Amino acid sequence: MSAAAGTVHGVGLGPGSADLMSVRADRLVRGARHIAYFRKAGKAGQARRIVEGMLRADVVEFPMDYPVTTEIPLDDPRYAATLAAFYEDCATHLRALAQGGEDVVVLAEGDPFFYGSFMHLHTRLSPHVPVRVVPGIPGMAAAWAASGEPITWGDDVLTVAPATLPEAELARRIADTDALVVMKIGQNLDRLKRAVAAAGKTAVLVEYAAMPEQRVRPLDAVERAPYFSIALIHGAGRRP
Repeated sequence: MSAAAGTVHGVGLGPGSADLMSVRADRLVRGARHIAYFRKAGKAGQARRIVEGMLRADVVEFPMDYPVTTEIPLDDPRYAATLAAFYEDCATHLRALAQGGEDVVVLAEGDPFFYGSFMHLHTRLSPHVPVRVVPGIPGMAAAWAASGEPITWGDDVLTVAPATLPEAELARRIADTDALVVMKIGQNLDRLKRAVAAAGKTAVLVEYAAMPEQRVRPLDAVERAPYFSIALIHGAGRRP
């Protein structure tokens, strides 16, 4: 790495409200000359929305538009190939900025190292330029706060699982744990509902945690899960 290289900062913005950002994240975002963020093509993007009104007047923005979201199945080799090329292009641009001495802030919803796209940039950038990560409050923490109940008690084991798992595997993990957080629900809602029922448990769905649209409902009463949805099964372990 060049001694004169700038730093790429992966900055966790938290679950969706600017006042849940860390002091460090706030400082970096407000001072950034270059910011980058992922978004769906044609949309402003949640990360960019969170920092609205915080950016300096001369900021240079680099929106990174996903080439695919649900258009290609996850298990289709084209999906991985398309995203790999996309991440490589994004990393090339950010690497050039850093190697030219510029610091760059990459905005990341939640925490950068928790089911986030920033990790794909990190693996491509860290061998070449300095990369620093600012942790953020993950969406699941905002979700269980919104539910009004502790997620774990005493010796409860907490499992975090994506709803993209095969249904039988998802049901097994639900049955084998005390408390559960389920991410990546979307089109997998019906699969998740069946898996929860098969495990003999009940769950709640938290939509838009920490955002103005926040809503908490029993999972079995939900017919559609928005992108920002997290399912919870609360633990009921040892208590004094």
